[in-house]
Amino acid sequence: MAVQPEGTPCWADAMFSDVEGAKSFYSDVLGWTFGESSSEYGNYTQAYADGKAVAAVVPPMPGQEGQSQWCLYLASPDAAATAGKIRDNGGEVLMEPMQVGDFGTMCLARDPSGVAFGVWQSGTHEGFEAPPEQAGAFCWAEIYTRDPGKSDAFFPAVFGYSAKQMQDDAIDFRMFNLGDHTVLGRMKMTDDFPPEVPAYINVYFTVPDCDDAVARATKLGAVVRFGPMDSPFGRFAALSDPQGASFSVIDVTTTQGDMPQISDVS
Repeated sequence: MAVQPEGTPCWADAMFSDVEGAKSFYSDVLGWTFGESSSEYGNYTQAYADGKAVAAVVPPMPGQEGQSQWCLYLASPDAAATAGKIRDNGGEVLMEPMQVGDFGTMCLARDPSGVAFGVWQSGTHEGFEAPPEQAGAFCWAEIYTRDPGKSDAFFPAVFGYSAKQMQDDAIDFRMFNLGDHTVLGRMKMTDDFPPEVPAYINVYFTVPDCDDAVARATKLGAVVRFGPMDSPFGRFAALSDPQGASFSVIDVTTTQGDMPQISDVS
């Protein structure tokens, strides 16, 4: 697998106070299997879909025991330089670039609207191995923010995205592109979101049957936040897992409706 262009979503992980519970949940819902935990790296445990790396779970670091959440990492050729651009554009570096053995270098940051994300400069670990259409694989992600103007200025400035806006009076949705490839979405959070829900990045994982995945998830204690519903991109649903981490599932083979009109953003 080639190193991803700068700004490409390349990895996802989540901290769980009950790692075994998380492993059991995601293996049931997404069909994941798990490798050996790496005690040298805080019991970091990789998840696999059909033998290909798709994500990881890890217990919280001391003092980090809060609500579980998924973290999306964006590729960088130079994590230190990206950290500098994050600061220069009004973002906050939450964790300075840190080398993780020969796997690569990671950094954690927050955009000016409060969206937390990771930066990954790959070494031997280049990121997702499974293609997005494979069951259990990372498929897509969207920035959810109440202050889209801040995110819309920040992410293109740091990662060189061009932007397109969806023409829809009902929602404020923007797409960030690298060349001709759309890599990330941005959704304005409406009053439908409870005020205590912070800005975040919602990650989507591919499933062969959205309704079946939702049924499995809710049986295990997950909460449906939205859907299942049909779209031109697939049938999807937004969930919170039993430990509170938000994620979505999507069946990309079941599509309905016309693709939305989009326009370039100057």
